[in-house]
Amino acid sequence: MDMMDMLRASGGLDAIAGQLGISPEMAQVGAGALLPAIVGGFQKQSDVAGGGEGGLGSLIGMLGGLGGAGLADNVLGPQETDVTKGNDILGQIFGSKDVSRTVAGHAAGQTGLNPELLKKMLPILAMLVGGYLSSRGGAQGEGQGGAGGILGSILGSMLGGSQQAAPASGGGLLGGLGSLIDMNNDGNPLDDIIGMAGKLAR
Repeated sequence: MDMMDMLRASGGLDAIAGQLGISPEMAQVGAGALLPAIVGGFQKQSDVAGGGEGGLGSLIGMLGGLGGAGLADNVLGPQETDVTKGNDILGQIFGSKDVSRTVAGHAAGQTGLNPELLKKMLPILAMLVGGYLSSRGGAQGEGQGGAGGILGSILGSMLGGSQQAAPASGGGLLGGLGSLIDMNNDGNPLDDIIGMAGKLAR
């Protein structure tokens, strides 16, 4: 199941829509534009931590300290979402608020949605993705090619099958924001996002 399917099936898109006062369709378009950067951020965080099993362990440990699988439950449950945890995740995977603003700004350009709305969506999405990674990483960390392989499989499934999952978002996940920002064609747009955010901050 790819990430957009997970968001639909779990009720994540409906939860985002309800919390932000928008339609589920608008939530899907916004999520489709933001997910490549978020997933790329988790991949980069794993690489920075050493990649492979060590990288996954560090990533899952960071998420566990913020609530682990409960991050997604916080968004999906009846209680008010603690977006400070989502912002903590964004701080870890993006490194600065400048990057978050750049991600939201580019997603706004691709979708026509308000960048302020997309900035509010970012921490909620980060919690959903983080909770999903925690539950999958914890459940499948043993066997099946080792933890590093599990992370690659999870992140690959998030991006690989989702390119057709976000209609009206400029070509889906990678066809929209991802291809626009991945200027060095390394498959991960986050390096380019960070570079652009640095230029904007000067």
